[in-house]
Amino acid sequence: MGKLGKKARKFARKNLQSVLKRKRKLKSMFKKKGSKRDEQDGAQNIEEDQIGKFNGRDLEGENIDDAALDAVFSDESDVVEDDSESDGYLSEDSGFAHLDENGSESNQEDMDADNDGASDLLVQNREILLELTEKKKKLERLQTKDPEFSKFLESYENGLEKLRDEESEADNIFRETLGISCSSCKKETILELKNSSKWKTMKPLIKSYLRSTLFLLNQVTDSEILAFSLVRLRASIIFFAAFQPLLHRLIKIAVHLWVTGEGTLSSHSFLVIKDVTSVFSSDCLDSCLIKTYKAFVGHCKFVDPVSSKHIQFLRDSFIELCSLDMQNSSRKAMVCVEQLSKILQAGLRTKKKEAVKRICSWQYTNCIDLWVSFISANIQDYDLQPLLYMIIQIINGVAVLFPGPRYLPLRLKCIQWLNNLSSSSGVFIPVTSFALDILEYKTSKDNGNTGKDFNFSSSVKLPKHWLKSRNFQEKCVSSVIELLAMHFAQWSYHITFPELATIPLIRLRKFHETTTIESFRRVVKQFIDKVEENIEFVQRKRDEVAFSPKDHQPVESFWQLEKSSANAPFTQYYKSIMEKAASRNLVMNQKISSLFQKKSKRRKRQLPNNTVHVGANDENGSEEKKVDLSIDNGRDGKMRKKRKT
Repeated sequence: MGKLGKKARKFARKNLQSVLKRKRKLKSMFKKKGSKRDEQDGAQNIEEDQIGKFNGRDLEGENIDDAALDAVFSDESDVVEDDSESDGYLSEDSGFAHLDENGSESNQEDMDADNDGASDLLVQNREILLELTEKKKKLERLQTKDPEFSKFLESYENGLEKLRDEESEADNIFRETLGISCSSCKKETILELKNSSKWKTMKPLIKSYLRSTLFLLNQVTDSEILAFSLVRLRASIIFFAAFQPLLHRLIKIAVHLWVTGEGTLSSHSFLVIKDVTSVFSSDCLDSCLIKTYKAFVGHCKFVDPVSSKHIQFLRDSFIELCSLDMQNSSRKAMVCVEQLSKILQAGLRTKKKEAVKRICSWQYTNCIDLWVSFISANIQDYDLQPLLYMIIQIINGVAVLFPGPRYLPLRLKCIQWLNNLSSSSGVFIPVTSFALDILEYKTSKDNGNTGKDFNFSSSVKLPKHWLKSRNFQEKCVSSVIELLAMHFAQWSYHITFPELATIPLIRLRKFHETTTIESFRRVVKQFIDKVEENIEFVQRKRDEVAFSPKDHQPVESFWQLEKSSANAPFTQYYKSIMEKAASRNLVMNQKISSLFQKKSKRRKRQLPNNTVHVGANDENGSEEKKVDLSIDNGRDGKMRKKRKT
């Protein structure tokens, strides 16, 4: 597009969004400008207000609705600043609403027209896709009928591969023209060139390339095209140093594709986020951490056997991002964990339905799982003891708040979290009482029904009818044995193992005497026998030592050699228990995943072709919302039924 005329420039100065935004900003600055002393005091107290200690706080007057998991960080404006600067070109971005002099949205008809245009684009894309599919089928038929034609296509494809020149690509052209090596990934390289004549010549072309690629990412729905575009943008990350608004837009789009994409697309999006934090370090790390955490919290509200794998990927990649700056990440982790504690305290104190429901939810449990994994991965190398003790208190509080049999999946998760934290930190965390309480669940009389297969990994609460089935009782016993085996295996070489196992053995013997189901008796008896063998094993070695219990260093080094050789009787038993549990869970997950996929296909056939649903709640708790075509454009790829709030 050419230069703007005099009248167009005059109209732009009065009506462009960036001009209006700047006016409002200056106006608010003059109104709210305070003394310099007040500003300095406020800046020093910002982090203290966010991280403020929760012990002794008066929570009576706090509103439960304000305790959102992602509300711990200040809201960042999602409006991208105008990046046209003063180069005389109109912005290529059509994703913003026009504002009048007062900052309000302009004619609704214009917005409707934009939406209609986006819908027409989707329809056109579908038509092109159908046409390409039909042509592909014709080519396949020709290949089967005419072998010579097939050979011709192969030779043609080989010729195209030879003609491809990685140098006829945009990033390499820009670097060669500006004299930048292909291995250079420092933002200072670009900043030093900003005043050179070469940069002034190439700047409009580079800017147009970056903006056009970002515009493409907002419009295309095909995952392969999106992944390819992200790969090319990764190569040009350093050029974003000269265009800060475009950099913020890149982060926003990459985070969105990371959380809503699947497989390769999500992986490439995370690599873009990671490269941005590596190149721009402190300038963008805070923004990336906050945006990815908020995106994770918003996306993990619903879990099923298929989405659970994606949520695990999001969790692991977020932890990898945190590892780039542990000092900054640990501070943010403390803020988030204190928010979890605040929500738990409200539930324990008020016992209101809304507060309790907020805790017994996938969003809350996934946040706990995220920070448990973060602590487990880094506690050996960094001082995370305050964070460790706080998350242990939260997990214990959740287990106490939900003691009933319907919350068995949630209790199992709590015990697993505590076992993982104990194993990674080397700190003894008592879990036997939580596990053994499961054996004392008062359930209905066995009606002989085995019950349908139920995936505990994708649920936090059981349906009532499942409590009457034989599967529920079997799951209780097998889960207790597995969790206790994991706990005892960690301390099976410790000098205090005989004392640690005394009370659990008493309760297990009591269950063995009272239960009438032979299969349960057999499993529990085998566990008791293995624990008693390990007690005798430790006792014999303990009788041979010459130091006293108060000699901490010899006590800690007790049996390190035997532990490395893994000769204790309980170690071999634990391995067999875990192998059986893994094979059993694998078979169960395969069955439930296949059933879930069949149901999903059935639902998609029933939904209209032009309907797209996003399975993420908005701030008001609504579980269905319209897709913003300028950002989402239906890329989530999932269609969900409207759920009851």
